[in-house]
Amino acid sequence: MSNNNPHKTRLSDKKTIPLYIIFVPRRTVLRMSAPERQDMVFDLVKCMSKAEKRQFKLYATRFAANSGAKFLALFDCLDSMESYDEGRILRRCPVKKEQLPNMKAHLYRQILVSIRLLDVQRSPRLQLHEHLDFAQILYDKGLYRHAARLLEKGAEQARRLELHSSCLEVLAMQADVEATSMPDDMAARSESYTRRTARLCANIGNIENLSDMVTRLCSLHQQLGYARSERDLTLIAAYFRPKLEAYARRIGSFTERYYFYQAMAWFHYIQHNFALSYRYSRKWVELFEGNPWMKEWMYADFLKGYDRILDGVFMMRKYKLLKSIVRRFEAEYPAISSFNDNASMLARRILLVARLNLCFIEGDFEGGLLPAADMEQFLLRYPAQLSLHTKMQIRYKLACIYFGAGDYVRCMQSLAWIIGTKDPMLRRDLQCYARMLNLIASYEAGVDYHIDSQIKSVFRFVVRMNDMHVVQREILAFLKKLSIAGPGGVRGELKVLYGNLKPYENHPDERRVFYYLDILSWLESKITGRTVAEVIRGNFRKMR
Repeated sequence: MSNNNPHKTRLSDKKTIPLYIIFVPRRTVLRMSAPERQDMVFDLVKCMSKAEKRQFKLYATRFAANSGAKFLALFDCLDSMESYDEGRILRRCPVKKEQLPNMKAHLYRQILVSIRLLDVQRSPRLQLHEHLDFAQILYDKGLYRHAARLLEKGAEQARRLELHSSCLEVLAMQADVEATSMPDDMAARSESYTRRTARLCANIGNIENLSDMVTRLCSLHQQLGYARSERDLTLIAAYFRPKLEAYARRIGSFTERYYFYQAMAWFHYIQHNFALSYRYSRKWVELFEGNPWMKEWMYADFLKGYDRILDGVFMMRKYKLLKSIVRRFEAEYPAISSFNDNASMLARRILLVARLNLCFIEGDFEGGLLPAADMEQFLLRYPAQLSLHTKMQIRYKLACIYFGAGDYVRCMQSLAWIIGTKDPMLRRDLQCYARMLNLIASYEAGVDYHIDSQIKSVFRFVVRMNDMHVVQREILAFLKKLSIAGPGGVRGELKVLYGNLKPYENHPDERRVFYYLDILSWLESKITGRTVAEVIRGNFRKMR
């Protein structure tokens, strides 16, 4: 499907593709992207494993009277459905419409209780809460020594996993028990509790502040992407650097260091300093490697670190390092996936993205179609679990793979999903560059009937998002010239644009565009008559 003839601009020479693929009306896109009507209990049932369903049936039928209960019939009905259908439920289950909300609430709670019983031995937090619950029962029975023994176990577990808030809860309960039982060394114990409480409060304060900085940095990236100008860089540094430097001198616990490394990784990543971002991401992951029992407990945080490492190395185009980290992650993937469903989903997403990134660097877009197909299945399997931001990132990466492989139809389908995003302020950078890549893909596919109006629409959007810089302006001006240039003038325009853009490849303020659009490789492919994949593979061989 690849078209590399720069003189081929007449519509009669190009394959016709339905225009709705490229420019879907906004209302239509919103209807297409709106999630199907779902229900909380239905979502929970569909996420249950076979073992959890078996455990629920055993738990629910532990009393003979429950064998024919209405909530079990509701469970079986929901389990058999592919999508939520209230009408079908009312036809198949012995329940009236006005009873259905209460029945679903009862079923929801019963499922959660049964899963809790199954998972309590695998979840430190559930075990800790169980210790506290049992200690409260023993305390209410007047069995103070028994309660104190359980609380001591809970305190040790909370300290080991650095659950500082839970430690405070345990300390408060221990104080209540000893105030009632009146031990001989009560004064010394009370003073110890006071010191430990003050220390825990300081830890919690540091963690809350560092966590807030991480949230602000992530939110900033979700809105803008990378810093767009010197002004952005100055504002980010002025606000975050003094705060982060202050904490660098007083962090001590595992959790404090984790949040500090995370904040530093994001701080440098947004500023395009991928080397320092990689350094702190590596410290982040090494922190977990040095405390392996924390991996299962904070698996999501551990995986986020790997995600940052892999993305940072990809942005630096360190191929050998990226490949070695991917191999290491593949070796660790089975163990991480066994933790629970959420860990399996997060690890799968990170692995698929890393494999796509390897194909990008290698220029192996045909080979990238296999992990792209796996990623498409991944998106279909987890529509409710993935955030809109994550879906946008994945869709854009898939669009770039399809573009490199010459499949412009699927490229534009992925881009149409991003262009139809409801929130114009979410990842404004991706929304801008999705529109620009869509213009290039529509030109390559031969769907340039209304390219002038499309360019004006993209121009207005980029200006409204306050993201118009030199490179964007040059690209849009070039695409506009294509619609009026004769067959003999296209090659000259391509060379002019290449010459205009090449000096900005490493420009501090303008290089950001090339993170999203490998426009130089595309231009080189059109000028030399090769495919984009061939150009990138040639650059890859030189790099190695």
